[in-house]
Amino acid sequence: MSSLESQHPIRKIIHIDMDAFYASVEQRDNPALRGKPVAVGGSRARGVVAAASYEARVYGVRSAMASVTALRKCPDLLFVKPRFDVYRAVSSQIRDVFAQYTDLIEPLSLDEAYLDVTENRAGLSSATEIARQIKDKIKQTTQLTASAGVSYNKFLAKLASDYRKPDGLFVIKPADGPAFVETLSVRQFQGIGRVTAQKMNSLGIFTGIDLRQQSEEFLKRQFGKAGRYYYHIARGIDSRPVDPDRVRKSVGSENTFEQDLFEFSDLLVGLQPLVDDVWKYCQSKTITARTVTLKVKYADFHQITRSRTVGSSIPDRNTLERITTDLLLTILPVSQGVRLLGVSVSGLDFFMKENNGQLTLF
Repeated sequence: MSSLESQHPIRKIIHIDMDAFYASVEQRDNPALRGKPVAVGGSRARGVVAAASYEARVYGVRSAMASVTALRKCPDLLFVKPRFDVYRAVSSQIRDVFAQYTDLIEPLSLDEAYLDVTENRAGLSSATEIARQIKDKIKQTTQLTASAGVSYNKFLAKLASDYRKPDGLFVIKPADGPAFVETLSVRQFQGIGRVTAQKMNSLGIFTGIDLRQQSEEFLKRQFGKAGRYYYHIARGIDSRPVDPDRVRKSVGSENTFEQDLFEFSDLLVGLQPLVDDVWKYCQSKTITARTVTLKVKYADFHQITRSRTVGSSIPDRNTLERITTDLLLTILPVSQGVRLLGVSVSGLDFFMKENNGQLTLF
């Protein structure tokens, strides 16, 4: 073991990622959708795809894709409205399965989580066996499939869960970690987005082995503090622990309208359910907030945000609505139609411990 590796503990980490979660729930609950290309969210006329079934992905349909683009790729695509109450309920069932094995659970979203099973309630020494049991129990409980990645750190466990989707189980052992990342494109690395990958490519860094050839000092100069993280993951090293107390940073709700909105009165009507969603969630979790952000996406997909921070926690729904309306007034008059509005709150205070990550309602 190298001196660099010896500085970081060897853990047994599982990354669980549900397969096409929203779309799979819809296909489970509606037999007429099974085996067919399904998009959750959007419509044949407009909107954005929130999730796509594997049958739709064959045609190139992906989440965050405009509905009209998705429909061009797959003319037989079936659109269904999202049911987030149902997805949250299923997510809770899955979380109960995780809790049979460990308290060290770090949810990333409704359908994805890290588990540290170095020590576990089942008393099993094999993380692979635990992952297999979790997959089986999820299938028995929800009739849905999950993919699992098993490794000695979070970075590699997440890579492993993507490796044999759907319904996959893949293991990256400590001896294999550095070699596994060598041939991967840097765009496949967690934490390296499109813009960063483009910058890396401009520097001649295309794969894991290209990244490994760079010094830590060079990567810090080019990418700031993240350079140290890139230096380590190129060597299969990730010291981040599974954090069951990861603090939620914001709560939000957004909606893409069937037709572009131009008038203030229509925009104001469109805001009401978003304000309701955010306020109801904050009340249900005993959360207060100090910052409100309005998100606006225009017909040409240009997007802006407007935010306001108040001195004390927002006391009630009416105050939240008033602040949001004030932010809406700052974008008037609109020169082109508004296709999407979003409302989110941040600067959160928690009066009840929460273990989830950021939640986004749609």
